Amino acid sequence: MSHKLLKTLLVLPASLLTLNAALAAPTLKADVMVTTAIVTVGDMFDGAGLRAEQAMFRSPAPGTAGVVSIEAIRAAAIKAGVTNFDAEGIDKVRVARQGTAIDETILTGLIAADLKNRGILTPGMTAQASFDTMLPQINADNATDPAKLVSMRYMPASGAFAARFVVSGVDKPLDVTGQISLMIEAPHLAANLSAGTVLTPADVEMKLVPLRFAESSGFTSIDQLVGKTLERPSRAGMMLKATDVSDPEVVARNQAVTVYFRNGPMTLTVKGQALNSASLGQPVSVLNSMSKKVLTGVALANGAVEIKAGPINVAGL
Repeated sequence: MSHKLLKTLLVLPASLLTLNAALAAPTLKADVMVTTAIVTVGDMFDGAGLRAEQAMFRSPAPGTAGVVSIEAIRAAAIKAGVTNFDAEGIDKVRVARQGTAIDETILTGLIAADLKNRGILTPGMTAQASFDTMLPQINADNATDPAKLVSMRYMPASGAFAARFVVSGVDKPLDVTGQISLMIEAPHLAANLSAGTVLTPADVEMKLVPLRFAESSGFTSIDQLVGKTLERPSRAGMMLKATDVSDPEVVARNQAVTVYFRNGPMTLTVKGQALNSASLGQPVSVLNSMSKKVLTGVALANGAVEIKAGPINVAGL
């Protein structure tokens, strides 16, 4: 092997090392988005390699952004062990931190969850919170639970409350006061309907109303309304109460009816005229068309009248 060839072979590995080092140099990003309190080498550079998890500096507050100069980046990079990187002409980098805005909706949801755990908020109920002062602009970091309720004093008689929250990524707790309105779903009429209308599920819609108003007004559940008859003409949007409806009539006054007199396996039937209106199961007086005697029974679903008694006295019918 000639001296010239040997010299070339010795120089070549050194050149390759220099080339690899240049190729391996991390590249600075112009915009950086982080989710934690620390900006790492991997956050700041593409191709950070083994030093990707090395900390460089603190990130801005959750939900905010800041600008870092190239000089500050170089100084932090050297401390992190990155002595060479490709800036690609960048003289400053914008660093933003993801965050969740803590608003009334989030805090009200936490308050409602606490009331539910206490057994105050039952199915069909919701809680609406109003705050005494405007909430400060505050952001939580990108955590699963951006905020937590750590304590709450609630006075049911007045609805007043005082609560303390901790916000993820924020050192200072958030203290708030205000009023809680308990709301409940109550049945309302969906359309204008006339007296005597038999309600169907389509005629009733559920709307939230203050619990105190619902209780003082005597609201009822939807299953106690469907199939019932409106007592009077009613307008759409009216909250329905038990007193607004009645069982539908199955027998009308002066209606021709069939009377069934039952005793064990034996059944006799007679024709008559109802002397009063009645709902299912209510008593009905019937004038026997033949004997002109007044019989008393109960209304059946099919509009007939049933009499149950001891031994049948045909002459008594």
